Amino acid sequence: MRSVRFILLRSIYFFYFITGFSQETASYDVKSQYTKQEVDIVMRDGVKLHTTIYSPKDTSKKYPILMQRTPYSSRPYGEDKFRSKIGPNEFLMKEGNIIVYQDVRGRWMSEGVYDNMRAYIPNKKGKQFDEASDTYDTIDWLVKNVANTNKKVGIWGISYPGFYATYSLLDAHPALKAVSPQACIGDFFFDDFHHNGAYLLSYWRVTALFGHEKTQPVSEAWYKFAKLPSEDQYQFFLDAGPLSNLDTYYKEDNVFWTQLKEHPNYDEFWKKRGIIQHLEKIKPAVMVVGGLFDAEDLYGPFETYENIEKRSDNYNIMVFGPWSHGDWSRTKKRQAVSNVYFGDDLSINYQKNVETKFFNHFLKGAADGKTGLPEIQIFDTGKKEWNSFEKWPPSNTEKKTLYLSENEKLSNSSRGGAIEFVSDPKKPVPYSEDIKMVFTPRKYMADDQRFAARRPDVLVFETPVLTEDMTLSGEILAKLKVATTGTDADWVVKLVDVYPNDVKDTEETQKYLKMGNYHMMVRSEVMRGRFRNDFSKPEPFIANKKTDVNIKLQDIHHTFKKGHKIQIQVQSTWFPLIDLNPQKYVPNIFKAEASDFTKQTHKVYYDSAIEISILK
Repeated sequence: MRSVRFILLRSIYFFYFITGFSQETASYDVKSQYTKQEVDIVMRDGVKLHTTIYSPKDTSKKYPILMQRTPYSSRPYGEDKFRSKIGPNEFLMKEGNIIVYQDVRGRWMSEGVYDNMRAYIPNKKGKQFDEASDTYDTIDWLVKNVANTNKKVGIWGISYPGFYATYSLLDAHPALKAVSPQACIGDFFFDDFHHNGAYLLSYWRVTALFGHEKTQPVSEAWYKFAKLPSEDQYQFFLDAGPLSNLDTYYKEDNVFWTQLKEHPNYDEFWKKRGIIQHLEKIKPAVMVVGGLFDAEDLYGPFETYENIEKRSDNYNIMVFGPWSHGDWSRTKKRQAVSNVYFGDDLSINYQKNVETKFFNHFLKGAADGKTGLPEIQIFDTGKKEWNSFEKWPPSNTEKKTLYLSENEKLSNSSRGGAIEFVSDPKKPVPYSEDIKMVFTPRKYMADDQRFAARRPDVLVFETPVLTEDMTLSGEILAKLKVATTGTDADWVVKLVDVYPNDVKDTEETQKYLKMGNYHMMVRSEVMRGRFRNDFSKPEPFIANKKTDVNIKLQDIHHTFKKGHKIQIQVQSTWFPLIDLNPQKYVPNIFKAEASDFTKQTHKVYYDSAIEISILK
């Protein structure tokens, strides 16, 4: 009985975690203000999708429709059972909107077969369907059948619902006027479960949520999370050994686990599940939202905004705050990630003055594009203040190259020579000093990196103490020149803000730390070396041959303040955030054997460089 309850509580926790909903019960009584209706809307191929509609009891005026499509359940089920919070935020809830939730095809109370990141079908014919057609058919039914609607529709979603929000932009229904993809997945080979070809091992437990399919509508969880022998995530995965040993927990009935194993490269299976390549000629207004410390979906929001901006002529804006996954939808007063405090009321102010303003303008107002909102709102995570720009990246930046040099220095010029370190799969570098068995890690994105800097298998390069502020805006590109005694290797680059010794602690500072000399990770990324030239065509390294490995770190907006130092860390393991590379080339790491994992010596040459953009 305990295990059943544990699974249920875990699934409920994950639902709130991934969607960003607060678990706090607001004083506002949804039931007294809204009526609830549950309907099954028939799609063009005859499949019925379960849909929940909350309509204001005040019928003296007409309301727009705000909709979220989700794989995480539109529960609670039953027309007499209400959510404690509906809509994107409390302001849109309290002022009155028709709020709609829908279980996507193949999930929970909806019929059909679920397809994880279902591929888009351009120029659909007859009964062909995808998530775009399901959204279109749903909107068409809603505007024709729901009472007291002004026939204008907005869609929002965080994380996976953010992907469905992006999807709604393709072949959009004429009634769809405003869409806000938030923490939206852009391409499944670069978001969530993969980063540049490396498998995100720390997300392995979540595989149950997406991999177990169902055959009929259900109101209770049909999937089960693996029961593990240890809550020590690092030790559990180290003891488990090769990925193939995890088959003990997920059998062939876990479709997603099978897909991961059978498609280790960026093949057609993954390519067709990407959505950013289809974002052209978009018509609805768009507001992309992301967190600068979002461990799950950082690639997607930036790429979504930039692809729409390049290939469409619609209203398109972007908001990035100092948030981890979904923080902007919560109401916590003090905003912090890991030990770093950024300010008060950042999320509630966004909800009131940005999100509500965006939807109201296009769904209730003039919808002329003159929202009063800037094109780009982004938080400076060093100065801890909001900035606005007319484009992204900002136009007033200049490129600068910093070289990884001898004596652990970042310098302005390239020099000869190299530095070596030993990478041992039996003693991999942890991704945090504070590792717990969680579904998806969060806090490491701004964690203290002193523990890593002091390891012999982590290389450190840093500037002298800065004599003036330096603001980095936009992309960071690491251009490594490396060699290895093996035939495969991962390469991890971290951009770190080294604080002065006199920085004071805050209430967020963990008890075993001090903020003086804190090594704040600002940005980090991994490249699975076999994909250095082509994600579709892996290739081994030639042992001891100098080789180029370029790593695009996601965009930042961070001021390294006077008195701080800019630091770069380079390493080859990042465990168990990513899986272990055998360091001996094998065609499929998911099928590697224990004997394939070997200790190797890696070399980083001093003409390796970091390209940054400095705000003028």
